[in-house]
Amino acid sequence: MKGVTLVLVFAALFFASAAPAETEAGKITDSKAVGMGFMAAAVVVGLGTLAAGIAVGLTGSAAIGALAEKPELMGKLLIIIGLAEGIAIYGLIVGLMILGKF
Repeated sequence: MKGVTLVLVFAALFFASAAPAETEAGKITDSKAVGMGFMAAAVVVGLGTLAAGIAVGLTGSAAIGALAEKPELMGKLLIIIGLAEGIAIYGLIVGLMILGKF
């Protein structure tokens, strides 16, 4: 995982321009900056979804174990699993915000 992050950082430093050109509407028009923006949006959504999957897997298995012992915890456990799923939604929102600049 560290290797992938390092490669992405070096790619961003190599391909990104110093100051991307912006139009009056605040849109970025430099092709290298647009490409890096699309890559950043893809990485944010992908990592957010991956993290949400891991979080739901861990909390879901623990919730099933707790539910087997105390069935009255069902509501609280559903809320905890829902919070873990929220990580993917946050990643999607940040990705859409990045794409909104182009």
